[in-house]
Amino acid sequence: MSSSFLALIWWVVPALGLAGALLYVLWVTKFQGKFQQETQRSVGQFQRFQDSLRDSQARDVAAESSQSQINQPNSTQPEAPTQNRTQLIKPDPASDSYDDNPFLKKP
Repeated sequence: MSSSFLALIWWVVPALGLAGALLYVLWVTKFQGKFQQETQRSVGQFQRFQDSLRDSQARDVAAESSQSQINQPNSTQPEAPTQNRTQLIKPDPASDSYDDNPFLKKP
């Protein structure tokens, strides 16, 4: 290879790299505003979605509490669980659960 060709490579490759970097920076700055607006719009939509869930949950709780207040004075029997209400099942308090299982007993 000739020395002029090697010199050309040493100048052209870095020049192309620099031009590519500058074009990338210009592309990013040009489209950054567009992508930022789309991101803000998506975040705003998600926040509205969360707010609507909170509002509906608050309405459900308020409706349940007002319904239970209406039913409570008239009813002397304990309230039966409703179909749409989630019940929590709590474990029985046990001092030592190892007593029942011989394999888990401490030696």
